[in-house]
Amino acid sequence: MTAQTTGRITAEHLLPDLTEAERERALRVESVLPMIAAAAEAADEAGALPEGHLKLLGDAGLLGLVVPEEYGGLGGGLRDLAATTYTLGTVCGSTALAYFFHCSSSSRGLLPLAALEAGLYDEEEAPVVRAFAEKVLHLMGTDKKAIGNFASEAVKASNANVLIRTTATRTEGGWLLNGEKSFGCLSGSADYYLVTARRDDVEGLDALTLFLVPRLSEGSRPRATWTGLGMRASDNNGLVLEDCFVPDDLSLAVPGAFTRATSMSRGSWVGNQIAIAAIYAGVAQGVWDYAMGRTMTATFADTGKPIASSPMHQVLIGDGEQQLAEAHLWLRRQIELEASDPPILPKEEVVQSWKLAKGAICEHAHEVALAALKMCGTSGALMGNTIGRAIRDTAMGLVQAFPAERGKLDLAKMIVEHEGWAGLTTTDSFAKGKS
Repeated sequence: MTAQTTGRITAEHLLPDLTEAERERALRVESVLPMIAAAAEAADEAGALPEGHLKLLGDAGLLGLVVPEEYGGLGGGLRDLAATTYTLGTVCGSTALAYFFHCSSSSRGLLPLAALEAGLYDEEEAPVVRAFAEKVLHLMGTDKKAIGNFASEAVKASNANVLIRTTATRTEGGWLLNGEKSFGCLSGSADYYLVTARRDDVEGLDALTLFLVPRLSEGSRPRATWTGLGMRASDNNGLVLEDCFVPDDLSLAVPGAFTRATSMSRGSWVGNQIAIAAIYAGVAQGVWDYAMGRTMTATFADTGKPIASSPMHQVLIGDGEQQLAEAHLWLRRQIELEASDPPILPKEEVVQSWKLAKGAICEHAHEVALAALKMCGTSGALMGNTIGRAIRDTAMGLVQAFPAERGKLDLAKMIVEHEGWAGLTTTDSFAKGKS
């Protein structure tokens, strides 16, 4: 059933039980969809996030979607974020991805605040942690600034998904950052870059630190133009930092502060990764609506019946509906595990579920796109139309963050070898064989 025939807003395809407040926030997202949809094909062709998209989202209040109201935001939670990335994904996967990377920065404010409440910092550390956390949240909510979250690097470790080699060196009044970030949207377009680095004078995971780098800072520049298979219009150009100075008031360099904050997450170390998987399910829903609309309105010249009535199309429709439903089911289950209050399962089991859910959602989404391609045939197989973009965008879900095979392997090790989740590591801990 398509959105046109059900009368539901887009977010309700994913979460049919939206609260009144969640629905109000979802309607804000619905209001920007026509403009984002209209720009999607040209944006994909140009390989750049359209100028004005960030202002459009900011004017709708959506840059502060998951920021508490006391920091100028809308007060939404993980359900809101997943519903929003899903909804944006139905019309433009690239915009949805760029938006996710902005919103993921909120965890670098929310998790430290949760850790403060849990008493994880001493009296000397607490004011520094609070100041940084509130700075992040006020920038997103009160100031409506876009923040790109940069953690991933090209070099990988066998015992972790992300290896942090970018260094932070103490200097007068702040820190000098050096390194390259290979993946991270809003490069060249965000107001600030949220950079994960490691102090060069601290060993292990306690070295991990956070910095807010203004876009025009001397010593920072995009790494390379993103010419990827999909999500081409997300400004995913990476980041190069060469003796880039960041003042103390834009730094969270307290040893161990970052890792203590991430311990408060319900799922992955980012705290909201399920919302990125929601994008791929949204792309699948969008392309399925397109394929169904196209084959239901086009008719056979001899019988006048819809093309969708052919036996081949009906087999594809049955398969596509099953794949789409399974993507939604995996997605809803993981959202419930990570957003429920009180928690349904302990964190270890939530992370284990995520290891399966991410791959399952993305593989089902790609299968939906393939079914849509077959339904629409050669005349629908254009590079930049809904079909072409969905095939390429959902293919990125097969490898983004980690493929399904890696997730299954990690899960098996957790169960059989009692290994913890290898989320990220530093050069020091990698060299010592730690995760």
